[in-house]
Amino acid sequence: MKIGVLALQGAFELHKPHIEALGAQYVPVVTSKNLNDLDGIILPGGESGTMLKLINIVGIHQQLANFLQTKPVWGICAGAILLAKSVKNPTQESFSILDFEITRNAYGRQLDSFQEMINDYQVSYIRAPQISKVGKNIKILKEKEGCATWLETPNVMITTFHPETNLSTPSPWHRRFAEYCIDLVS
Repeated sequence: MKIGVLALQGAFELHKPHIEALGAQYVPVVTSKNLNDLDGIILPGGESGTMLKLINIVGIHQQLANFLQTKPVWGICAGAILLAKSVKNPTQESFSILDFEITRNAYGRQLDSFQEMINDYQVSYIRAPQISKVGKNIKILKEKEGCATWLETPNVMITTFHPETNLSTPSPWHRRFAEYCIDLVS
């Protein structure tokens, strides 16, 4: 199995040990060629505005948009912002893959980052966004302060928290995402 991670900016390298612990191949995605033969892609945490600029600079916007429509995708923090239908604080472009509204940096600044245990696994919220309005046919699997932090559909997973910062590999979310990739391939 080949799992790609958008590797233009952000916490992409932290996913490598989690993916390899599953026996899968980690593929850093920098060009449209890197999208070939992937079973799924992770859009990592980082700075969503910078990611969008770099996606356009390297010229993979359309190929990535096409990939996101047909293959398993997991958006983490900034990656979640890139997948939202509506982005606030400030408004910005997105791929609009899933019907939910997200507010950037909703918990505060970098100094306001924190950790939490979810299903006996420590995750981090780093300048995390908050998901408010969630459309139909989207499962909410975790909430914090009345806002969703973990969403799923048959081919898209969204988390506003970072499991990749935990060095205990693979994280339950990486394991779950690998199941997405297997299910859609078979």
